[in-house]
Amino acid sequence: MRLVVARCSARYTGRLSAHLPLATRVLLVKADGSVLLHSDGGSYKPLNWMSPPCSLAVRAPEEEAVSRGVSEVWAVQHAKSDDRLEIELHEVLHDSSHDLGVDPGLVKDGVEAHLQEMLAAQIELLGSGHTLVRREYPTAIGPVDILAKDADGATVAVEIKRRGDIDGVEQLTRYLELLNRDPLLAPVRGIFAAREIKPQARVLATDRGIGCLVLDYDAMRGVDDVESRLF
Repeated sequence: MRLVVARCSARYTGRLSAHLPLATRVLLVKADGSVLLHSDGGSYKPLNWMSPPCSLAVRAPEEEAVSRGVSEVWAVQHAKSDDRLEIELHEVLHDSSHDLGVDPGLVKDGVEAHLQEMLAAQIELLGSGHTLVRREYPTAIGPVDILAKDADGATVAVEIKRRGDIDGVEQLTRYLELLNRDPLLAPVRGIFAAREIKPQARVLATDRGIGCLVLDYDAMRGVDDVESRLF
């Protein structure tokens, strides 16, 4: 990645026209070819940018531009359209390149896979006497997140979501309909578990005889001090 801090102006032409007047900005040239202009504000979003595939050509300014103080011109042309970003650099304050290597990508905390793993390890959260049968119990329409037995030996199917909405209840309903056809499992009751359950989803689940369980992610991973809570 090339990182440049410069006093510059820019003009974008193509599907739209936009102009950035002269100011100090951060210019990023990424390994994928994208070019972005950032200001010291506006959160994460760049003021203007060109996404790949595109090419960057650097040229000397014409006499008229030199008279305005331009020292270098960046012409960024998109490969599949007429979109063009032209940046006039007046003064370069910083210019460096850095090899960032391969990024592993964003690993989200508290996603369904983590919740499933932790709930399987803490199956007693479903109620006293519950035991785990298996995770990812296979069915003809997809795997059930958790299959368990309650204290009386009855089968329990658990669908886990990060945010529980009506679609999740509908999904669990389809699993229950299929599982209850198996005489070795029936009767099977359902539990809809999520970090947050929408009111409409709770109403629908209750109407269908499905239990709801709100998962306290911090408590499950042992970082929430329950005794120090005010409420």
